Amino acid sequence: MKSAKWENIFKGWNRSESETVLTLKQVPVFKNFSNKEFSELEKLIHHRKYSSGDFIFKNRAPGEGMYIIMHGLVKITIGTRANHENILAELGEGDFFGELALFDDEPRSANAIATMDTDLLGFFTQDLMTLQERNPVLGQKILFNLGGVLGERLRGTNNLLIQAQNKKED
Repeated sequence: MKSAKWENIFKGWNRSESETVLTLKQVPVFKNFSNKEFSELEKLIHHRKYSSGDFIFKNRAPGEGMYIIMHGLVKITIGTRANHENILAELGEGDFFGELALFDDEPRSANAIATMDTDLLGFFTQDLMTLQERNPVLGQKILFNLGGVLGERLRGTNNLLIQAQNKKED
């Protein structure tokens, strides 16, 4: 008879990458990074824990950077009252949000709320600035990838607007 305890005791024991790097590798903002670049990025990443129901940020709060979900679930909403809450997105492990704050100083346009105990990685504007000074090529790589992600999301939003307009005309 197999014992699951013995099988799991050595799970990941020979892995050379940290859980942080494994999570970062899922994010398109950091695509095509070398192991050395991930190692450099990992030094700037912040770990945050939130309990179920905690606000990660609120609408109109200053935007300081992006978050990546390591473990847990987050919902992005507009409105704070239970009867008037509109859920824009429900995000899970490997998803990221708040990346627009890396580009501008505008306040947040929505709420981000943990819907279960959640571990996040934070990459903030100041981290990007530090990286730009230390390694301009890596900083530019992030900005280029980030531009591609934002362009893809804008195209998706445009398609939703076109679909809504078409439904309205029917």
